[in-house]
Amino acid sequence: HRLIAPSMSALGRVTLVTRALRRYANVCASSSPRARLATARVAAKPRATSTARATSSRRMTTNAVAVDAQTTTEPRWDLEKHFGYAGTNDSAIDEAMSAVEKACEGFKATYEGTLDTSLLAAIETYEGIEQTLTTVLSYMSLSADTRLMDDAVQQRKGALMQQYGQASGNYLTWFGLELADMAESALEAQYAKDAKLKNYKPYIDEVRRSAPYNLSKEVERALTVRSSFTGKGKVIEFYGNELSRLQFDLDGKKVNMEVLLAKMTSSKDTMVRRQCMKTLNDGLKDFERICALSLNMAAGSWAIENKERGFKNLRSSRNLSNNLPDDVVDSLLAAVATTGVDYCKKYYTLKKQILKSTQGLETFTWADRNASIDIGSGEDNYSWEQAVDLVHKGYNKFSPTMADMFTKFVDEKRIDVPAQDGKRGGAYCSSAYGSGPFQLLNFTHSARDVATLAHESGHAVHFELSYPQGILQFHPPLTLAETASIFGEMIVFRDLLEKTPSDEDRLAMIMSKVDDIINSVVRQCSFDKFEEKVHTMRAKGTVTPEEMSKAWRECTEEYYGKEGEIFDSLEDTSHLYAYVSHFHNVAFYVYAYAFGDLLVGSLYGAYMKQPEGFEAKLLDLLRAGGTKDFVEAVEPFGLDPKSATFWSDALHAHLGGLMAEAEELSKKLGYSS
Repeated sequence: HRLIAPSMSALGRVTLVTRALRRYANVCASSSPRARLATARVAAKPRATSTARATSSRRMTTNAVAVDAQTTTEPRWDLEKHFGYAGTNDSAIDEAMSAVEKACEGFKATYEGTLDTSLLAAIETYEGIEQTLTTVLSYMSLSADTRLMDDAVQQRKGALMQQYGQASGNYLTWFGLELADMAESALEAQYAKDAKLKNYKPYIDEVRRSAPYNLSKEVERALTVRSSFTGKGKVIEFYGNELSRLQFDLDGKKVNMEVLLAKMTSSKDTMVRRQCMKTLNDGLKDFERICALSLNMAAGSWAIENKERGFKNLRSSRNLSNNLPDDVVDSLLAAVATTGVDYCKKYYTLKKQILKSTQGLETFTWADRNASIDIGSGEDNYSWEQAVDLVHKGYNKFSPTMADMFTKFVDEKRIDVPAQDGKRGGAYCSSAYGSGPFQLLNFTHSARDVATLAHESGHAVHFELSYPQGILQFHPPLTLAETASIFGEMIVFRDLLEKTPSDEDRLAMIMSKVDDIINSVVRQCSFDKFEEKVHTMRAKGTVTPEEMSKAWRECTEEYYGKEGEIFDSLEDTSHLYAYVSHFHNVAFYVYAYAFGDLLVGSLYGAYMKQPEGFEAKLLDLLRAGGTKDFVEAVEPFGLDPKSATFWSDALHAHLGGLMAEAEELSKKLGYSS
């Protein structure tokens, strides 16, 4: 997920800065498989669209375009109601920032050098500061994401982020460093003195894990203070904004990337898909130099941070922030590169045969990779009301608690629904502690959008359940951050699968789900491999756009086969790396998708074996937020991530059954031999 947060010098730093980054973050899926692929399509034809809202103008047709904010009737989030501000220029925002600056200054004056005896009071004071900052900066970040073309709003956001950066660097950075360096005896003495301090132990432990990698106070302060003015942050922000502004020619009209991608994945015509792919790739070619500049800045910063802080491997910083040993992540990546790639090639061989039988497809290109299987009675056209109904029913079948929370999110106007120009692409759920959660969607009426709603609402449920852990401990580590979201998709998928009226509909749904899993697991790990190549090259010097395209092609062939092996053509794929914003915002994040998907596959397997009591255990996992590590969190489900075969077993469990059923149905229907 892309993080949209204050610019900082080290995204991988596991200090207070990293914790703050998470809290202000908008957990986003603009380039994730969740924003691109759905779990399922519904067998029964959708109900007629309500007369109270636009109908044909909002359907996905060949003339689909982003909808203007003034004409859409789809729900918008009501940020002013939930945050209590009259608008982005409300003087209350400036008053809050001025007050928190004074509080930060007082915090440093009162507690610096005294943590050996005053840790509990310092943490409680820090919590109050963080709550104010989170409220202001979350409101501005969310507001700016639906007004990308409004320079005044973007400038206002930037100014507040700079103000935050100065206050954080001058008055807050010391706290994490002193806490990390505190003598164990002093900490234990305070635990013994006040039992309340033990409530913060997960937070304290996380901060203290960074001790071997922290720099001096002076250096850390300088990095933080300068970050909002210099360095990679502004370049990456510019890249993200320009990416969201990109326009592409589609049927004689200018459309944004969301509409173009929706058209490509929903079209039943391979020539339309290929034209969309060419249009996308050609447009990204013109964007390559901005992308290359940003990615060089991100990778260069990562390289020097790793060197100066003493991290051994490329991913060590990210793994530390996730509380994961390097070997666990290496094991995951190795399993996907072998077992996962085998399933990937097997799947696309089957899909190629099915598309040939059902659509007469003779040449299987990269543009056909996510093509829908056009069989059965299902339709890929859903109103917002239908999407809400489908997600609610799926959630309710598994957990009435989750269903009730989902209804509350909809009713309280916490979701910004329509796709439109000037709005950040993709989808995300922002935690916005104290005021949230909030979801940003780009709803284009497809089944994929139904799945995205189920996914982002899972994040929202996770946040809502974990809020009682407090602002310092509610946010789950990345290894568990996708649990509720992917599980939310899974339960909606399974509910819809049971309702399919024919073998054709069932096959179409299963193929769509496997599309989803392959994109979440294999594709994301191929992204990770691309990052590895670019970062390795960057450590030796600037990486050119041509070198990036070459690395992208190598990774595609490594995970999907060389041209002619499975895909007859890999044409128009050379610059697709340019719209994966994760590479810029959060280095080596992408393996978390594979991690989360395979974990949920294992959890769902445990649920099918023993459904009794499972809901309560899952909700307890979500309520724990960031207070439990990965191994501890999944222990109640009988899972052992320390097993040498855990990830390969998870792949077999998650993909094996679906693939076997898909192959059986395809043969039964005469689509494959």
